[in-house]
Amino acid sequence: MEELGLVIDLSLALVVALLGGLIAHRLRQPAILGYLAAGILLSPHKPFLALEINNVQALANLGVILLLFSLGVELRLSELGRVRNVAIYGGALQILVTIAFGTGIGLVEGFAPPAAFFFGALIALSSTVIVVRVLSERGEMDSTHGRVMLGICLVQDLSLVVLMALLPALAGQAENPLAAAALATGKAALLLAATYFLGTRVVPLVLFRVAATRSRELFVVTIVCLALGTAAVVSVAGLSLALGAFLAGIVISESQYSHQTLADVLPLRDLFAVLFFVSIGMLIEPAFLLGHLDLVLATVVAIVVIKFLVVTGVVRVFGFPLRTAVYAGAGLVQIGEFSFVLASIGVSQGVLPADVFSLTLAAALLTIVLTPLSMRLAEPGLRLLRGIGRLAPLLSEGPPGRLEGHEGEPTGHAVIVGYGNVGQTVSGVLTSRRYPVVVVDHDPHAVELARQRGLPCLYGDGANFHVLAQLNLPRARLLAITLPDAIAAQLAISNALRINPRLDVMVRAPGPSALRLLHNVGAREVINPVQEVALEMTRHALHRFGVSSIEALAVVNRLRAERTEES
Repeated sequence: MEELGLVIDLSLALVVALLGGLIAHRLRQPAILGYLAAGILLSPHKPFLALEINNVQALANLGVILLLFSLGVELRLSELGRVRNVAIYGGALQILVTIAFGTGIGLVEGFAPPAAFFFGALIALSSTVIVVRVLSERGEMDSTHGRVMLGICLVQDLSLVVLMALLPALAGQAENPLAAAALATGKAALLLAATYFLGTRVVPLVLFRVAATRSRELFVVTIVCLALGTAAVVSVAGLSLALGAFLAGIVISESQYSHQTLADVLPLRDLFAVLFFVSIGMLIEPAFLLGHLDLVLATVVAIVVIKFLVVTGVVRVFGFPLRTAVYAGAGLVQIGEFSFVLASIGVSQGVLPADVFSLTLAAALLTIVLTPLSMRLAEPGLRLLRGIGRLAPLLSEGPPGRLEGHEGEPTGHAVIVGYGNVGQTVSGVLTSRRYPVVVVDHDPHAVELARQRGLPCLYGDGANFHVLAQLNLPRARLLAITLPDAIAAQLAISNALRINPRLDVMVRAPGPSALRLLHNVGAREVINPVQEVALEMTRHALHRFGVSSIEALAVVNRLRAERTEES
Protein backbone atom coordinates (compact mmCIF):
# COMPACT_ATOMS: atom_id res chain seq x y z
CA MET A 1 0.00 0.00 0.00
CA GLU A 2 3.01 2.29 0.37
CA GLU A 3 3.37 2.28 -3.41
CA LEU A 4 -0.27 3.34 -3.77
CA GLY A 5 0.28 6.15 -1.26
CA LEU A 6 3.28 7.37 -3.26
CA VAL A 7 1.28 7.38 -6.50
CA ILE A 8 -1.63 9.24 -4.86
CA ASP A 9 0.69 11.85 -3.32
CA LEU A 10 2.54 12.48 -6.58
CA SER A 11 -0.68 12.61 -8.60
CA LEU A 12 -2.24 15.09 -6.19
CA ALA A 13 0.95 17.20 -6.16
CA LEU A 14 1.02 17.39 -9.96
CA VAL A 15 -2.71 18.16 -10.27
CA VAL A 16 -2.58 20.99 -7.72
CA ALA A 17 0.65 22.28 -9.31
CA LEU A 18 -1.08 22.27 -12.71
CA LEU A 19 -3.98 24.30 -11.35
CA GLY A 20 -1.58 26.71 -9.63
CA GLY A 21 0.44 27.12 -12.82
CA LEU A 22 -2.68 27.80 -14.90
CA ILE A 23 -3.92 30.40 -12.42
CA ALA A 24 -0.49 32.08 -12.35
CA HIS A 25 -0.43 32.14 -16.16
CA ARG A 26 -3.92 33.65 -16.25
CA LEU A 27 -2.71 36.37 -13.86
CA ARG A 28 0.32 36.95 -16.13
CA GLN A 29 2.71 35.71 -13.46
CA PRO A 30 5.51 33.11 -13.73
CA ALA A 31 4.29 29.53 -13.38
CA ILE A 32 6.86 29.04 -10.60
CA LEU A 33 4.64 31.11 -8.31
CA GLY A 34 1.76 28.74 -8.96
CA TYR A 35 3.89 25.72 -8.14
CA LEU A 36 5.11 27.27 -4.88
CA ALA A 37 1.54 28.22 -3.97
CA ALA A 38 0.51 24.61 -4.64
CA GLY A 39 3.20 23.47 -2.22
CA ILE A 40 1.89 25.84 0.45
CA LEU A 41 -1.62 24.45 -0.07
CA LEU A 42 -0.29 20.88 0.26
CA SER A 43 1.92 21.75 3.22
CA PRO A 44 2.05 19.20 6.05
CA HIS A 45 1.32 22.17 8.34
CA LYS A 46 -2.23 22.18 6.90
CA PRO A 47 -4.93 19.89 8.24
CA PHE A 48 -6.35 19.33 4.74
CA LEU A 49 -4.75 18.13 1.49
CA ALA A 50 -1.59 17.40 3.47
CA LEU A 51 0.88 15.11 1.66
CA GLU A 52 3.73 13.02 2.95
CA ILE A 53 6.59 15.39 2.17
CA ASN A 54 9.18 12.59 1.96
CA ASN A 55 7.33 11.09 -1.00
CA VAL A 56 7.50 14.36 -2.92
CA GLN A 57 11.02 15.20 -1.75
CA ALA A 58 12.47 11.98 -3.15
CA LEU A 59 11.60 12.89 -6.74
CA ALA A 60 12.11 16.61 -6.10
CA ASN A 61 15.82 15.86 -5.56
CA LEU A 62 15.89 14.43 -9.06
CA GLY A 63 14.31 17.67 -10.23
CA VAL A 64 17.16 19.65 -8.65
CA ILE A 65 19.72 17.50 -10.42
CA LEU A 66 18.07 17.89 -13.83
CA LEU A 67 17.46 21.61 -13.25
CA LEU A 68 21.12 22.30 -12.52
CA PHE A 69 22.27 19.94 -15.26
CA SER A 70 20.22 21.74 -17.91
CA LEU A 71 21.44 25.10 -16.61
CA GLY A 72 25.03 23.94 -17.11
CA VAL A 73 24.23 22.78 -20.65
CA GLU A 74 22.59 26.13 -21.49
CA LEU A 75 25.55 28.20 -20.29
CA ARG A 76 27.55 29.80 -23.10
CA LEU A 77 30.56 31.79 -21.98
CA SER A 78 30.78 33.17 -25.53
CA GLU A 79 27.39 34.85 -25.00
CA LEU A 80 29.01 37.38 -22.67
CA GLY A 81 30.33 38.97 -25.88
CA ARG A 82 30.25 42.72 -25.88
CA VAL A 83 29.27 43.06 -22.20
CA ARG A 84 31.92 40.72 -20.82
CA ASN A 85 33.59 43.31 -18.58
CA VAL A 86 30.44 44.43 -16.77
CA ALA A 87 29.15 40.84 -16.75
CA ILE A 88 32.28 39.18 -15.34
CA TYR A 89 33.80 41.83 -13.10
CA GLY A 90 30.61 43.78 -12.46
CA GLY A 91 28.65 40.59 -11.82
CA ALA A 92 31.24 39.36 -9.32
CA LEU A 93 31.27 42.76 -7.61
CA GLN A 94 27.48 42.79 -7.45
CA ILE A 95 27.42 39.34 -5.81
CA LEU A 96 30.00 40.28 -3.17
CA VAL A 97 28.41 43.63 -2.31
CA THR A 98 24.90 42.14 -2.16
CA ILE A 99 26.10 39.31 0.09
CA ALA A 100 27.61 41.91 2.43
CA PHE A 101 24.38 43.94 2.56
CA GLY A 102 22.27 40.79 2.89
CA THR A 103 24.38 39.58 5.78
CA GLY A 104 23.84 42.95 7.45
CA ILE A 105 20.07 42.65 6.95
CA GLY A 106 20.15 39.19 8.51
CA LEU A 107 22.09 40.37 11.52
CA VAL A 108 19.73 43.34 12.00
CA GLU A 109 16.75 40.96 11.90
CA GLY A 110 18.35 38.80 14.58
CA PHE A 111 19.66 35.86 12.53
CA ALA A 112 22.64 33.92 13.78
CA PRO A 113 25.83 34.89 11.85
CA PRO A 114 25.94 31.67 9.75
CA ALA A 115 22.27 32.05 8.83
CA ALA A 116 22.77 35.77 8.06
CA PHE A 117 25.66 34.97 5.73
CA PHE A 118 23.61 32.29 4.01
CA PHE A 119 20.73 34.76 3.65
CA GLY A 120 23.07 37.28 1.99
CA ALA A 121 24.13 34.67 -0.57
CA LEU A 122 20.52 33.73 -1.29
CA ILE A 123 19.45 37.28 -2.17
CA ALA A 124 22.57 37.92 -4.29
CA LEU A 125 21.26 35.69 -7.10
CA SER A 126 18.60 36.81 -9.56
CA SER A 127 16.32 34.72 -11.76
CA THR A 128 17.50 34.07 -15.31
CA VAL A 129 14.09 32.55 -16.09
CA ILE A 130 12.19 35.65 -14.95
CA VAL A 131 14.63 38.04 -16.66
CA VAL A 132 14.33 36.21 -19.98
CA ARG A 133 10.54 36.15 -19.69
CA VAL A 134 10.23 39.87 -18.92
CA LEU A 135 12.71 40.90 -21.64
CA SER A 136 10.98 38.67 -24.21
CA GLU A 137 7.56 40.15 -23.45
CA ARG A 138 8.98 43.68 -23.79
CA GLY A 139 10.90 42.86 -27.00
CA GLU A 140 14.20 43.86 -25.34
CA MET A 141 16.25 40.64 -25.47
CA ASP A 142 18.82 42.24 -27.78
CA SER A 143 18.79 45.70 -26.16
CA THR A 144 21.90 46.90 -24.35
CA HIS A 145 20.32 46.65 -20.90
CA GLY A 146 18.96 43.23 -21.89
CA ARG A 147 22.45 41.98 -22.79
CA VAL A 148 23.86 43.45 -19.58
CA MET A 149 21.16 41.79 -17.46
CA LEU A 150 21.62 38.39 -19.13
CA GLY A 151 25.41 38.66 -18.83
CA ILE A 152 25.18 39.35 -15.09
CA CYS A 153 22.68 36.50 -14.70
CA LEU A 154 25.11 34.19 -16.49
CA VAL A 155 27.89 35.09 -14.05
CA GLN A 156 25.49 34.64 -11.14
CA ASP A 157 24.65 31.17 -12.44
CA LEU A 158 28.36 30.33 -12.73
CA SER A 159 28.86 31.52 -9.15
CA LEU A 160 26.76 28.55 -8.04
CA VAL A 161 29.89 26.43 -8.37
CA VAL A 162 31.69 28.56 -5.80
CA LEU A 163 28.69 29.20 -3.54
CA MET A 164 27.64 25.56 -3.33
CA ALA A 165 31.21 24.63 -2.43
CA LEU A 166 31.95 27.43 0.03
CA LEU A 167 28.67 28.20 1.80
CA PRO A 168 28.41 24.98 3.82
CA ALA A 169 32.00 25.47 5.00
CA LEU A 170 31.84 29.21 5.70
CA ALA A 171 28.37 29.17 7.28
CA GLY A 172 28.80 25.91 9.13
CA GLN A 173 29.99 25.29 12.66
CA ALA A 174 33.46 23.99 11.79
CA GLU A 175 36.19 24.65 14.34
CA ASN A 176 38.34 26.26 11.64
CA PRO A 177 36.05 27.82 8.99
CA LEU A 178 38.96 29.13 6.92
CA ALA A 179 40.53 25.68 6.68
CA ALA A 180 37.15 24.18 5.78
CA ALA A 181 36.64 26.85 3.12
CA ALA A 182 40.12 26.22 1.71
CA LEU A 183 39.39 22.50 1.55
CA ALA A 184 36.07 23.11 -0.21
CA THR A 185 37.78 25.47 -2.68
CA GLY A 186 40.46 22.87 -3.39
CA LYS A 187 37.82 20.23 -4.05
CA ALA A 188 35.97 22.60 -6.38
CA ALA A 189 39.21 23.39 -8.25
CA LEU A 190 39.96 19.69 -8.71
CA LEU A 191 36.41 19.12 -9.91
CA LEU A 192 36.70 21.95 -12.43
CA ALA A 193 39.98 20.51 -13.72
CA ALA A 194 38.38 17.09 -14.04
CA THR A 195 35.38 18.70 -15.75
CA TYR A 196 37.66 20.36 -18.31
CA PHE A 197 39.45 17.06 -19.02
CA LEU A 198 36.23 15.11 -19.38
CA GLY A 199 34.59 17.84 -21.48
CA THR A 200 37.45 18.06 -23.96
CA ARG A 201 38.68 14.45 -24.13
CA VAL A 202 36.29 11.81 -22.88
CA VAL A 203 32.65 12.93 -23.10
CA PRO A 204 32.68 14.04 -26.77
CA LEU A 205 34.08 10.61 -27.76
CA VAL A 206 31.46 8.76 -25.70
CA LEU A 207 28.60 10.86 -27.06
CA PHE A 208 29.88 10.41 -30.61
CA ARG A 209 29.84 6.62 -30.21
CA VAL A 210 26.32 6.67 -28.74
CA ALA A 211 25.01 9.14 -31.34
CA ALA A 212 26.42 6.94 -34.08
CA THR A 213 23.93 4.23 -33.07
CA ARG A 214 21.12 6.64 -34.08
CA SER A 215 19.15 5.42 -31.08
CA ARG A 216 17.44 8.26 -29.25
CA GLU A 217 16.75 6.01 -26.27
CA LEU A 218 20.44 5.20 -25.83
CA PHE A 219 21.35 8.87 -26.16
CA VAL A 220 18.82 9.90 -23.48
CA VAL A 221 19.99 7.12 -21.14
CA THR A 222 23.61 8.20 -21.66
CA ILE A 223 22.78 11.82 -20.83
CA VAL A 224 20.84 10.90 -17.68
CA CYS A 225 23.63 8.56 -16.57
CA LEU A 226 26.15 11.34 -17.08
CA ALA A 227 24.08 13.78 -15.01
CA LEU A 228 23.26 11.37 -12.17
CA GLY A 229 26.67 9.69 -12.19
CA THR A 230 28.60 12.96 -11.96
CA ALA A 231 26.27 14.18 -9.21
CA ALA A 232 26.86 10.96 -7.25
CA VAL A 233 30.66 11.13 -7.64
CA VAL A 234 30.74 14.77 -6.52
CA SER A 235 28.50 13.91 -3.56
CA VAL A 236 30.93 11.18 -2.48
CA ALA A 237 33.68 13.84 -2.61
CA GLY A 238 31.76 15.75 0.06
CA LEU A 239 30.05 18.37 -2.14
CA SER A 240 26.41 18.64 -3.18
CA LEU A 241 24.55 16.59 -5.76
CA ALA A 242 23.38 19.83 -7.38
CA LEU A 243 26.97 20.99 -7.92
CA GLY A 244 27.84 17.69 -9.60
CA ALA A 245 24.88 17.95 -11.95
CA PHE A 246 25.82 21.53 -12.81
CA LEU A 247 29.38 20.50 -13.67
CA ALA A 248 28.07 17.64 -15.80
CA GLY A 249 26.03 20.15 -17.80
CA ILE A 250 29.06 22.38 -18.29
CA VAL A 251 30.95 19.36 -19.65
CA ILE A 252 28.42 19.13 -22.50
CA SER A 253 27.68 22.85 -22.98
CA GLU A 254 30.37 23.62 -25.55
CA SER A 255 30.06 20.34 -27.47
CA GLN A 256 28.11 19.80 -30.69
CA TYR A 257 25.67 17.62 -28.73
CA SER A 258 24.46 20.35 -26.37
CA HIS A 259 21.34 21.28 -28.37
CA GLN A 260 20.12 17.69 -28.71
CA THR A 261 20.91 17.11 -25.03
CA LEU A 262 18.68 20.02 -24.05
CA ALA A 263 15.93 18.86 -26.40
CA ASP A 264 15.92 15.41 -24.78
CA VAL A 265 16.33 16.40 -21.14
CA LEU A 266 13.94 19.39 -20.99
CA PRO A 267 10.70 17.34 -20.71
CA LEU A 268 12.17 15.34 -17.82
CA ARG A 269 13.56 18.47 -16.21
CA ASP A 270 10.30 20.37 -16.42
CA LEU A 271 8.30 17.52 -14.86
CA PHE A 272 10.61 16.92 -11.92
CA ALA A 273 11.36 20.64 -11.47
CA VAL A 274 7.64 21.16 -10.84
CA LEU A 275 7.87 18.67 -7.98
CA PHE A 276 10.94 20.48 -6.68
CA PHE A 277 9.13 23.82 -6.49
CA VAL A 278 6.09 22.13 -4.92
CA SER A 279 8.35 20.54 -2.30
CA ILE A 280 9.88 23.97 -1.57
CA GLY A 281 6.40 25.43 -1.07
CA MET A 282 5.54 22.58 1.30
CA LEU A 283 8.35 23.72 3.59
CA ILE A 284 6.85 27.19 4.04
CA GLU A 285 4.91 27.65 7.25
CA PRO A 286 1.83 29.80 6.48
CA ALA A 287 1.36 30.57 10.18
CA PHE A 288 4.85 32.07 10.32
CA LEU A 289 4.18 34.28 7.29
CA LEU A 290 0.84 35.54 8.60
CA GLY A 291 2.30 36.18 12.01
CA HIS A 292 5.31 38.07 10.64
CA LEU A 293 3.78 39.92 7.69
CA ASP A 294 5.45 43.19 8.68
CA LEU A 295 8.86 41.47 8.76
CA VAL A 296 8.26 39.91 5.34
CA LEU A 297 7.27 43.23 3.75
CA ALA A 298 10.20 45.08 5.35
CA THR A 299 12.58 42.40 4.10
CA VAL A 300 11.18 42.61 0.57
CA VAL A 301 11.56 46.39 0.50
CA ALA A 302 15.15 46.13 1.77
CA ILE A 303 16.03 43.48 -0.83
CA VAL A 304 14.50 45.41 -3.74
CA VAL A 305 16.15 48.69 -2.77
CA ILE A 306 19.57 47.16 -2.12
CA LYS A 307 19.66 45.05 -5.29
CA PHE A 308 18.43 47.95 -7.41
CA LEU A 309 21.04 50.35 -6.04
CA VAL A 310 23.89 47.83 -6.20
CA VAL A 311 23.19 46.68 -9.79
CA THR A 312 22.53 50.24 -11.01
CA GLY A 313 25.73 51.49 -9.41
CA VAL A 314 27.85 48.63 -10.76
CA VAL A 315 26.57 49.01 -14.34
CA ARG A 316 27.05 52.79 -14.19
CA VAL A 317 30.62 52.39 -12.87
CA PHE A 318 31.45 50.28 -15.93
CA GLY A 319 30.61 53.22 -18.21
CA PHE A 320 27.10 52.42 -19.38
CA PRO A 321 24.50 55.20 -19.68
CA LEU A 322 22.30 55.91 -16.68
CA ARG A 323 19.21 54.65 -18.48
CA THR A 324 20.85 51.26 -19.16
CA ALA A 325 22.01 51.04 -15.53
CA VAL A 326 18.55 51.86 -14.16
CA TYR A 327 16.83 49.29 -16.38
CA ALA A 328 19.37 46.62 -15.40
CA GLY A 329 18.86 47.43 -11.72
CA ALA A 330 15.07 47.35 -12.05
CA GLY A 331 15.15 43.99 -13.82
CA LEU A 332 17.42 42.20 -11.33
CA VAL A 333 15.63 43.01 -8.06
CA GLN A 334 14.19 39.53 -7.63
CA ILE A 335 15.57 36.49 -5.80
CA GLY A 336 16.33 33.68 -8.27
CA GLU A 337 14.97 30.18 -8.46
CA PHE A 338 18.44 28.74 -7.86
CA SER A 339 18.49 30.49 -4.50
CA PHE A 340 15.94 27.81 -3.58
CA VAL A 341 18.61 25.19 -4.30
CA LEU A 342 21.07 26.94 -1.99
CA ALA A 343 18.34 27.36 0.62
CA SER A 344 17.55 23.64 0.55
CA ILE A 345 21.26 22.92 1.11
CA GLY A 346 21.26 25.28 4.09
CA VAL A 347 18.19 23.60 5.60
CA SER A 348 19.53 20.09 5.06
CA GLN A 349 22.79 21.00 6.86
CA GLY A 350 21.00 22.72 9.73
CA VAL A 351 22.53 26.12 8.96
CA LEU A 352 19.33 27.84 7.81
CA PRO A 353 16.52 27.75 10.42
CA ALA A 354 12.97 27.05 9.28
CA ASP A 355 11.77 30.61 9.95
CA VAL A 356 14.62 32.14 7.92
CA PHE A 357 13.88 29.66 5.13
CA SER A 358 10.19 30.64 5.13
CA LEU A 359 11.09 34.33 5.17
CA THR A 360 13.45 33.89 2.19
CA LEU A 361 10.88 32.03 0.12
CA ALA A 362 8.18 34.59 0.87
CA ALA A 363 10.53 37.39 -0.15
CA ALA A 364 11.41 35.48 -3.33
CA LEU A 365 7.73 35.16 -4.26
CA LEU A 366 7.04 38.86 -3.78
CA THR A 367 10.20 40.07 -5.57
CA ILE A 368 9.38 37.87 -8.59
CA VAL A 369 5.88 39.37 -8.74
CA LEU A 370 7.31 42.90 -8.48
CA THR A 371 9.87 42.51 -11.30
CA PRO A 372 7.60 43.39 -14.28
CA LEU A 373 6.25 46.37 -12.33
CA SER A 374 9.74 47.65 -11.49
CA MET A 375 10.71 47.46 -15.17
CA ARG A 376 7.62 49.46 -16.15
CA LEU A 377 8.42 52.11 -13.53
CA ALA A 378 12.05 52.56 -14.61
CA GLU A 379 11.50 55.15 -17.34
CA PRO A 380 8.87 57.25 -15.47
CA GLY A 381 11.18 57.19 -12.47
CA LEU A 382 14.07 58.52 -14.55
CA ARG A 383 11.92 61.34 -15.93
CA LEU A 384 10.69 62.22 -12.46
CA LEU A 385 14.17 62.37 -10.98
CA ARG A 386 15.52 64.40 -13.88
CA GLY A 387 12.78 66.92 -13.24
CA ILE A 388 14.06 67.57 -9.72
CA GLY A 389 16.56 70.38 -10.07
CA ARG A 390 18.85 69.31 -7.24
CA LEU A 391 19.08 65.74 -8.51
CA ALA A 392 19.52 66.51 -12.21
CA PRO A 393 23.31 67.02 -12.01
CA LEU A 394 23.69 63.68 -10.19
CA LEU A 395 21.73 61.93 -12.95
CA SER A 396 23.75 63.39 -15.80
CA GLU A 397 24.69 60.91 -18.50
CA GLY A 398 28.08 62.56 -18.78
CA PRO A 399 29.46 64.53 -21.72
CA PRO A 400 28.69 63.16 -25.18
CA GLY A 401 31.46 61.48 -27.12
CA ARG A 402 33.44 63.01 -29.94
CA LEU A 403 32.53 62.33 -33.55
CA GLU A 404 35.42 60.34 -35.01
CA GLY A 405 36.43 59.89 -38.63
CA HIS A 406 34.92 63.13 -39.92
CA GLU A 407 36.36 66.58 -40.38
CA GLY A 408 33.88 69.39 -39.73
CA GLU A 409 30.11 69.13 -39.49
CA PRO A 410 28.45 66.29 -41.46
CA THR A 411 25.74 67.37 -43.91
CA GLY A 412 23.22 65.64 -46.18
CA HIS A 413 23.94 62.46 -44.29
CA ALA A 414 22.08 59.48 -42.87
CA VAL A 415 22.38 58.94 -39.12
CA ILE A 416 22.32 55.27 -38.08
CA VAL A 417 21.44 54.79 -34.41
CA GLY A 418 22.56 51.31 -33.42
CA TYR A 419 25.36 49.51 -35.28
CA GLY A 420 24.15 45.94 -34.85
CA ASN A 421 23.29 43.57 -37.70
CA VAL A 422 20.51 45.81 -39.04
CA GLY A 423 22.56 49.00 -38.73
CA GLN A 424 25.56 47.42 -40.44
CA THR A 425 23.42 46.27 -43.38
CA VAL A 426 21.78 49.67 -43.90
CA SER A 427 25.05 51.59 -43.59
CA GLY A 428 26.84 49.09 -45.83
CA VAL A 429 24.40 49.60 -48.69
CA LEU A 430 24.46 53.40 -48.34
CA THR A 431 28.24 53.65 -48.17
CA SER A 432 28.63 51.33 -51.17
CA ARG A 433 26.80 54.03 -53.18
CA ARG A 434 28.97 56.73 -51.58
CA TYR A 435 26.14 58.27 -49.54
CA PRO A 436 27.40 59.89 -46.31
CA VAL A 437 26.64 57.95 -43.14
CA VAL A 438 27.23 58.71 -39.45
CA VAL A 439 26.96 55.93 -36.86
CA VAL A 440 26.12 56.32 -33.17
CA ASP A 441 26.15 53.48 -30.62
CA HIS A 442 26.87 53.18 -26.90
CA ASP A 443 28.61 49.85 -27.36
CA PRO A 444 32.34 50.65 -27.60
CA HIS A 445 32.99 47.47 -29.62
CA ALA A 446 30.40 48.49 -32.22
CA VAL A 447 31.90 51.98 -32.42
CA GLU A 448 35.37 50.49 -32.87
CA LEU A 449 34.05 48.27 -35.69
CA ALA A 450 32.52 51.29 -37.44
CA ARG A 451 35.77 53.21 -37.02
CA GLN A 452 37.76 50.34 -38.55
CA ARG A 453 35.42 50.45 -41.56
CA GLY A 454 36.14 54.13 -42.01
CA LEU A 455 32.74 55.44 -40.91
CA PRO A 456 32.24 58.68 -38.95
CA CYS A 457 31.08 57.41 -35.58
CA LEU A 458 30.08 58.63 -32.15
CA TYR A 459 30.08 56.73 -28.88
CA GLY A 460 26.96 57.51 -26.86
CA ASP A 461 23.34 56.67 -26.14
CA GLY A 462 21.41 57.34 -29.36
CA ALA A 463 18.27 58.05 -27.36
CA ASN A 464 19.93 60.87 -25.42
CA PHE A 465 19.21 64.45 -26.52
CA HIS A 466 22.76 65.70 -25.91
CA VAL A 467 24.27 62.88 -27.96
CA LEU A 468 21.87 63.46 -30.87
CA ALA A 469 22.71 67.16 -30.76
CA GLN A 470 26.28 66.33 -31.85
CA LEU A 471 25.11 64.76 -35.14
CA ASN A 472 23.97 67.91 -37.00
CA LEU A 473 20.43 66.58 -37.38
CA PRO A 474 19.13 69.90 -38.83
CA ARG A 475 21.15 69.12 -41.97
CA ALA A 476 20.69 65.34 -41.96
CA ARG A 477 18.69 63.65 -44.71
CA LEU A 478 17.59 60.60 -42.71
CA LEU A 479 17.57 59.15 -39.21
CA ALA A 480 17.48 55.34 -39.13
CA ILE A 481 16.85 53.91 -35.64
CA THR A 482 17.69 50.20 -35.52
CA LEU A 483 17.50 49.75 -31.74
CA PRO A 484 15.72 46.55 -30.58
CA ASP A 485 14.23 48.44 -27.65
CA ALA A 486 10.85 50.15 -28.06
CA ILE A 487 11.34 52.65 -25.23
CA ALA A 488 14.82 53.66 -26.42
CA ALA A 489 13.49 54.06 -29.97
CA GLN A 490 10.61 56.22 -28.69
CA LEU A 491 13.01 58.49 -26.80
CA ALA A 492 15.34 58.73 -29.79
CA ILE A 493 12.47 59.81 -32.08
CA SER A 494 11.16 62.39 -29.60
CA ASN A 495 14.57 63.92 -28.96
CA ALA A 496 15.55 63.94 -32.64
CA LEU A 497 12.34 65.71 -33.63
CA ARG A 498 12.97 68.32 -30.94
CA ILE A 499 16.16 69.15 -32.82
CA ASN A 500 14.71 68.89 -36.34
CA PRO A 501 10.89 68.58 -36.53
CA ARG A 502 11.05 67.95 -40.30
CA LEU A 503 13.55 65.10 -40.07
CA ASP A 504 12.71 61.90 -41.98
CA VAL A 505 12.77 59.18 -39.30
CA MET A 506 12.51 55.48 -39.96
CA VAL A 507 12.61 53.00 -37.13
CA ARG A 508 12.67 49.28 -36.54
CA ALA A 509 9.69 48.13 -34.45
CA PRO A 510 10.83 45.59 -31.80
CA GLY A 511 7.36 44.02 -31.88
CA PRO A 512 3.82 44.48 -33.23
CA SER A 513 2.70 46.25 -30.05
CA ALA A 514 5.20 49.06 -30.70
CA LEU A 515 3.95 49.96 -34.20
CA ARG A 516 1.25 52.46 -33.26
CA LEU A 517 3.36 53.92 -30.45
CA LEU A 518 6.30 54.69 -32.75
CA HIS A 519 4.01 56.09 -35.44
CA ASN A 520 2.34 58.37 -32.91
CA VAL A 521 5.68 59.65 -31.62
CA GLY A 522 6.53 60.91 -35.11
CA ALA A 523 8.33 58.19 -37.09
CA ARG A 524 7.59 58.47 -40.81
CA GLU A 525 8.38 54.83 -41.55
CA VAL A 526 8.04 52.00 -38.99
CA ILE A 527 9.43 48.65 -40.12
CA ASN A 528 7.81 45.57 -38.61
CA PRO A 529 10.34 42.69 -38.92
CA VAL A 530 7.69 39.99 -38.43
CA GLN A 531 5.48 41.50 -41.14
CA GLU A 532 8.39 41.85 -43.57
CA VAL A 533 9.28 38.17 -43.15
CA ALA A 534 5.67 37.20 -43.93
CA LEU A 535 5.55 39.49 -46.99
CA GLU A 536 8.85 38.23 -48.37
CA MET A 537 7.71 34.60 -47.98
CA THR A 538 4.44 35.53 -49.72
CA ARG A 539 6.33 37.09 -52.62
CA HIS A 540 8.53 34.01 -52.97
CA ALA A 541 5.50 31.66 -52.83
CA LEU A 542 3.70 33.61 -55.58
CA HIS A 543 6.82 33.55 -57.72
CA ARG A 544 7.08 29.76 -57.39
CA PHE A 545 3.49 29.44 -58.65
CA GLY A 546 4.31 31.37 -61.79
CA VAL A 547 3.18 34.86 -60.79
CA SER A 548 5.38 37.49 -62.41
CA SER A 549 7.80 39.49 -60.27
CA ILE A 550 5.95 42.74 -60.97
CA GLU A 551 2.55 41.30 -60.00
CA ALA A 552 3.96 39.60 -56.88
CA LEU A 553 5.59 42.87 -55.82
CA ALA A 554 2.27 44.69 -56.34
CA VAL A 555 0.48 42.15 -54.10
CA VAL A 556 3.14 42.52 -51.40
CA ASN A 557 2.97 46.33 -51.55
CA ARG A 558 -0.83 46.22 -51.26
CA LEU A 559 -0.65 43.92 -48.22
CA ARG A 560 1.98 46.14 -46.65
CA ALA A 561 -0.19 49.22 -47.11
CA GLU A 562 -3.25 47.46 -45.66
CA ARG A 563 -1.41 46.27 -42.58
CA THR A 564 0.12 49.69 -42.06
CA GLU A 565 -3.35 51.25 -42.07
CA GLU A 566 -4.61 48.61 -39.60
CA SER A 567 -1.76 49.30 -37.19
